[in-house]
Amino acid sequence: MDWTQRLGSVKRWTRAGVRAPHKPLLLLYALAHHQRHGNAPIVYSEAEARLARLLREFGPAKPTHPGYPFHHLETDGFWRVTTVDGEGSPGSGVTLLRGREARGRLSADLDAALRDDPGLAARIGRHLLDDNFAPSLHEGIIALTGLSVGQGPVPAPGEGGVRDPRFREAVLTAYEHRCAFCGYEGRLDDVSVGLEAAHIRWWSHDGPNDLDNGLCLCPTHHLLFDRGVLGLTGELTVAVSPRFEARSPAAETVVLSLAGRELLRPDPGHPAVEPAHVDWHSRQVFRRAAA
Repeated sequence: MDWTQRLGSVKRWTRAGVRAPHKPLLLLYALAHHQRHGNAPIVYSEAEARLARLLREFGPAKPTHPGYPFHHLETDGFWRVTTVDGEGSPGSGVTLLRGREARGRLSADLDAALRDDPGLAARIGRHLLDDNFAPSLHEGIIALTGLSVGQGPVPAPGEGGVRDPRFREAVLTAYEHRCAFCGYEGRLDDVSVGLEAAHIRWWSHDGPNDLDNGLCLCPTHHLLFDRGVLGLTGELTVAVSPRFEARSPAAETVVLSLAGRELLRPDPGHPAVEPAHVDWHSRQVFRRAAA
């Protein structure tokens, strides 16, 4: 059994472009726990705060709670939940999970595979990251879960296309090597520095390597765009999440001052941003006001 492919198939939990990273985040947390503690159980009440933070920072735009993946991951065959009443999850409600002293752990066959192959957890983790999250978010997720993923590039999965190394240069050229949000432009020894090619609709969620799905952004605004702090309106002006709080003059300058600013357009002859990709980002990534 190829565990990397089996657990990497969490990408299938996405439906019609809707981000559903709840289970992948729990799996990443569980793999990190296994690296440190073997298959000792994860007590829900002890893990709840960390899982809630993972979902808050890297989950879908719509707020959710950690009881959802803790309960539902059991149906996928490699996660087991027990309570004071015996085998099986009592449900997804946080009160039930706390009250029944719910504990989760990886299935016995996955545990055995991880013990037999010390590098397996890292390979699975890297696939989960690549299949479910924008690359700019990987470092933060790794830091918060404590997962050790080793070194080297993440292999492209068999489904969902291949990352095109020419995408970055094509996007930067189309935007004349300027950040489409703030206008930053810089060179070192006549080589452009401090700019990246961002996917509007994430590559991990069927976003194409096409110019109409790309933005040239400086690293700060790229990360803020992928985290949902920044977004785009239908009129292609910059939107700032109402959930963002600027706590310094620098944050006001770097973020709040962008609100309503017109997006830098690509040079004539290059395709404009595709509205459908903007709509996906607005629904799935941008952090709107809490309901």
